Amino acid sequence: MTRRQRHAGLVLSPVLAMAWFGDALAYRPFDGTDAAIAEPGQVEIELGPAQYLQIGSERTLVAPTVVFNYGLSERWELVLQGEALHSLMQDSPKSSLVGNGLFLKKILREGSLQGQPGPSIATEFGFLLPSINDDPTNSTGGSVAGIVSQQWPWLTVHFNAALAITHQQTADAFVGLILEGPHDWPLRPVAEVFYERDFGGVTTRSALVGAIWQVRDNIAFDVGLRGAQLNDQPVREVRFGVTFGFPVR
Repeated sequence: MTRRQRHAGLVLSPVLAMAWFGDALAYRPFDGTDAAIAEPGQVEIELGPAQYLQIGSERTLVAPTVVFNYGLSERWELVLQGEALHSLMQDSPKSSLVGNGLFLKKILREGSLQGQPGPSIATEFGFLLPSINDDPTNSTGGSVAGIVSQQWPWLTVHFNAALAITHQQTADAFVGLILEGPHDWPLRPVAEVFYERDFGGVTTRSALVGAIWQVRDNIAFDVGLRGAQLNDQPVREVRFGVTFGFPVR
């Protein structure tokens, strides 16, 4: 769901690992997700080839970030994800693989995202897998999320709420709202706000604005500019990526 502990400079990576279990939610360029899944036998890949993240004075290149989605059936999807962080600080060069997770997503109610009346409702749950070359104390965590989506001709809204046990074995709560412009527009404006509280002592308030360019039914490009406050640290992030899908059976 939230896809994505949003990952600070690697000097701050233990704090960031606590602050963000978000990669479980997979819908570019957001931290939250929608109540939709890949079609059965369809692979959907969300790829961020290179993104810039700054927390305080720490600067990090996120390259790449990958979310792999596979439609298991009409109501179930498998999600596998991870991302590589590369510090841009000369005094602390380091790379690590973080945000690793394995999740299942289930449609609980077919609604407007599936061509049916009313809201679409889904849940996503699974494991937060240990990072590589990051905080040596991290362990396996877990998360469960609920997603409600409603699509109208002029607006689409996605509401996310999630609970997690982080890598540091602390409780974490996430609430977010995504707004999208008319779905029929090839280039539609998007926005997201969320609040996240890690009860180990980290609070995040975030806002994102961006756009999604739907080139074809199975190809979309996205861009997002995110500003946030991680406790007393300002966060700035530039996101750019592509989502594409193809059948395997």
